[in-house]
Amino acid sequence: MAKDKIICGIDVGSSKIATLIASAEESGKINLLGVSNTPSKGVRKNQVVDIDEAVISITESVEASERMAGYSISSAFVSIGGPQIESTNSHSVVAVAEPEGEIKEGDIARVNDAAKAIALPSSREILHVIPRTFTVDGQEGIKDPIGMTGVRLETQTHIITGSTTSMRNLVKCIQQVGIDVEELVFGGIASALSILTDTEKELGVVLVDIGGETTDVVVFVDGSVAYSAVIPIGARHITSDMAVGLRISLESAEKIKLDLGKKQKSPVLPSRGEPAGGEEKPELSRKKEEELLDVKALGIEEDVQKISRKAVVEGIVRPRLQEIFKYVGKEIKKSGFGTQVPSGLVLCGGGAQTVGVLEQAKYVLGFPARVGKIEGLGGLVDEIEAPSFAASAGLILYGVSQKSGGEVRIPVLSGSLPFKGILQKGIALVKSFLP
Repeated sequence: MAKDKIICGIDVGSSKIATLIASAEESGKINLLGVSNTPSKGVRKNQVVDIDEAVISITESVEASERMAGYSISSAFVSIGGPQIESTNSHSVVAVAEPEGEIKEGDIARVNDAAKAIALPSSREILHVIPRTFTVDGQEGIKDPIGMTGVRLETQTHIITGSTTSMRNLVKCIQQVGIDVEELVFGGIASALSILTDTEKELGVVLVDIGGETTDVVVFVDGSVAYSAVIPIGARHITSDMAVGLRISLESAEKIKLDLGKKQKSPVLPSRGEPAGGEEKPELSRKKEEELLDVKALGIEEDVQKISRKAVVEGIVRPRLQEIFKYVGKEIKKSGFGTQVPSGLVLCGGGAQTVGVLEQAKYVLGFPARVGKIEGLGGLVDEIEAPSFAASAGLILYGVSQKSGGEVRIPVLSGSLPFKGILQKGIALVKSFLP
């Protein structure tokens, strides 16, 4: 156990803060040791708006996870998101250092550094530089050019940028808890690591992470990230609509929404064939009873009228889901890769548990859709079966690949923020230039 590496991932969201602690064995097995899921305060649209409240919420989440795992955490990989996240694709070219020899890691580092040379306002910084594909002397579609012979090395990269202020505020909150930030990782990228299969990424797929107040959209083409964006609408907007429409509190509306999502898993439609004659009346009345929500059973003490399940789903939930997926469709169209995603949509995040979400995704966008399942972890996996843990589970997988020094399934180079771990990468880069 002494040789096992302990990894921590903290997903700071608008509605919850999830902290996962895992151990990575030398054999490659990852065991989940601690899980916590606490309500989020001081965070709006995945951005810190009140440092004191955010620190209290993060501390509560981290301590709960530490108690379960039996470990004290000193560093963590942290998710970042929000409408301030933007992305662009870049192309760069360099000459190979040794034309007579092979392409080395130093050449890869130089061409990626050249790709980072994009015009950015002073208020923005690069979060990730993700190599998509390389070209060696005109030969395209190369995933790993190291060891190949060539003179001219080109790369297509996907660059994700974020607001400097948002990044630094989040880092400050984590540091006040007493934890060093190993690296900030875009939530959509983290979710992709734990949810998507290699086949889906190779064929082309769209990851849709529906959070509390934002929705991340990440498009994969030919095995790598081709486009990413954040939509400022999430599952909490559905809750707000229900609270206004039913004239109840947000807490009660959230209980009803979660209950509707649970009923989605069980068959709600009886057999279509109805018995003829006088026997149909009891069945009709029973169907009507099933259509009414049992408000008291949900622990709602408010004095509310009888609530029809069908009216809530079709009149309140469905229009908002359609709006979310219309925005997703706009982002897919904006990316220009709409015809290259035959694997369709993979949904995750808390909003993926909303009643009718798959039906509306297929109806609005015309793509096949499924709710993602977290893969790659062992141990307390029963605690993170919900798709809302996709980003935090992805942080663990990302952290393990970085700590082990192995290849990341999505190779990500960090931006310029002074996080722990950047120094080590800098040293490795300098060594690669030495004989």
